[in-house]
Amino acid sequence: MSEAVKFKREGVSAGVPDLCIPKAKKPYHGLYIELKRTSKARVSKSQKEWIDYLNLEGYKAVVCYGFDETVEVIEKYLKGEDF
Repeated sequence: MSEAVKFKREGVSAGVPDLCIPKAKKPYHGLYIELKRTSKARVSKSQKEWIDYLNLEGYKAVVCYGFDETVEVIEKYLKGEDF
């Protein structure tokens, strides 16, 4: 709960993905990643809404489960590969 209060004071909005890579790679403006520990982790309604919004605005926004998937997605994005 103290983390939530701290983030609120810092102006963090609920649902905004955890990681942003502000590097344009055609056709995207940048990459946003919502990080989850395991495949059983739940994506909240506000997280889904942000991901949908960012994808509509021309960004690549995804959910990654675990470190390995996150690294794979970042590498593919920076190489311009589809994933």
